[in-house]
Amino acid sequence: MDLNELTIREAHEGLIKKDFSSEELVRACLAQIKDKDRDIHAFISLMEESALEQARAVDEKIRRGEEISFLAGIPLAIKDNIVIKDTISTAGSRILENFRSPYDATVIKKLKEVDAVFLGKANLDEFAMGSSTENSYFGPTRNPRDLERVPGGSSGGSAAAVAADMCLGALGSDAGGSIRQPASFCGVVGLKPTYGRVSRSGLMAMASSLDQIGPISRSVEDMALLLAVIEGKDILDSTSLEPMFPIEPEISANIQNLKIGIAKEYFTKGIDKEVEKNIRNIIKELANRGAKIEEVSLPHTKYALACYYIIMPAEVSANLARYDGIRYGYSVTQNSKLKTQNLFDVYLKSRERGLGNEVRRRIMLGTYTLSAGYYDAYYLQAQKVRTLIKQDFTKVFKKVDCLITPTTPTTAFKLGEKITDPLTMYLSDIYTVSVNLAGLPAISVPCPVRNPDNSGGRETKNAISNGACGQIGKLPVGLQIIGNYFREDQILKLAKAVESI
Repeated sequence: MDLNELTIREAHEGLIKKDFSSEELVRACLAQIKDKDRDIHAFISLMEESALEQARAVDEKIRRGEEISFLAGIPLAIKDNIVIKDTISTAGSRILENFRSPYDATVIKKLKEVDAVFLGKANLDEFAMGSSTENSYFGPTRNPRDLERVPGGSSGGSAAAVAADMCLGALGSDAGGSIRQPASFCGVVGLKPTYGRVSRSGLMAMASSLDQIGPISRSVEDMALLLAVIEGKDILDSTSLEPMFPIEPEISANIQNLKIGIAKEYFTKGIDKEVEKNIRNIIKELANRGAKIEEVSLPHTKYALACYYIIMPAEVSANLARYDGIRYGYSVTQNSKLKTQNLFDVYLKSRERGLGNEVRRRIMLGTYTLSAGYYDAYYLQAQKVRTLIKQDFTKVFKKVDCLITPTTPTTAFKLGEKITDPLTMYLSDIYTVSVNLAGLPAISVPCPVRNPDNSGGRETKNAISNGACGQIGKLPVGLQIIGNYFREDQILKLAKAVESI
């Protein structure tokens, strides 16, 4: 096995034993990026020089016999809406093409404290608005399993980088499925933590009541190692909280008597038959291992997508008002060929040219729903429905410990297949948005996969890597586990059991 294919734990043990150095580990990942990323485009920018410096510093600590953390010397990819000091952070948008952050996000500070290594900034849908990573100003990312397909979004670059063995782990952000959906499409593990478990300071805001930073990894154990470092209360984020249930580095796969709920609303019309078959096979196996399976109901689930696509654009319209072409970022005043008559003209033309179609669409939708005469009919009504969705989960978690659902209704779709039809694209998030509306934790883990072209397991010419799951030429299916507030410990235990099947 090449160094860049190791799990975080395996790499840590290798570093401790001095089987290899952190610099060698980082160089192996950089070599993979240079070899594969021309086809995949998982990264917007690389931080090669600083990454090697960080690696050498860890190697020096090991040489001196100092104790190092699990993440010391481990190469990670960071979604490009999470800022790193003195590094260009674009959020996948033209309007921030040359923006250099003057400070570190809190999660970056925490990772620096444990000597993690940052390889570069991963591609994403512009300002995290999308489900396919086709909306990036810097071009689309492709799925390492099949280059003709999308990696999911908006954290598609982070998921693709992990799946293609370009890094050992990554950070993404999730406002409606943006970690879990690409993790499902790329066959890796993706966690959306409880709202408030991880600080949002330094995350470029899209929808502040929905956004959450979370890790993407190859294994459930690696997920726990990443979460344990980035979680915790932060004075820079008033919504952050101290976790009630600590995460242990060693995760048990013992699910004897664990109560698992199967919500009937997630297995209805629209789900791919093969996806449902895979999920139900896993549920049977978990029952064989001692879990207690119970059918439950979340009756307001059918309203979640409509509710989400009212609340989210409303928050987008407020958060993105700061990009006005005056304070920072792209401005038409930098282009002498573009004539402006007044300050308002600068605002309009800078935003028109600096922001992409999907971002402008959501700003307009949000501004409309917040406008006089429509606020009560749309936004206020959606917030009431949000409360009902949250109450559904509260009732269910009095009966069960976790819920199992598909992560997505289908496997990865082809590039260009849905980009011109926003409503069809939005349906990709149908199983994930409820979690964000309620603020719950959820994880996507790979389960048995199917072959998209019925080739019986033959390699497809466009496949890059078999990564964490399945075989080359097969599309991964993601299984979603939803937990009660701050019960990441339980969903990680159940995810470990799924992983061991």
